[in-house]
Amino acid sequence: MMIEAQEQRSPRWRDFCSACRQVFGMPDYERYLAHAEATHPGQPVMTREAYSAWAIERRYGGKSSGRCC
Repeated sequence: MMIEAQEQRSPRWRDFCSACRQVFGMPDYERYLAHAEATHPGQPVMTREAYSAWAIERRYGGKSSGRCC
């Protein structure tokens, strides 16, 4: 239901939300989908859940992040 509500929002509101996600370092699935379609057409894309997990791992790292804690 949340995804349906997001699709009904105006383009300006979606752009605003996307900009906020970028500023705060939050994953932006819609931006990922646009990028994937533009640069990798025909390739399979991650689900929203898989993308979120990937983005969190990328941001905060795991065993290979080089951080001590």
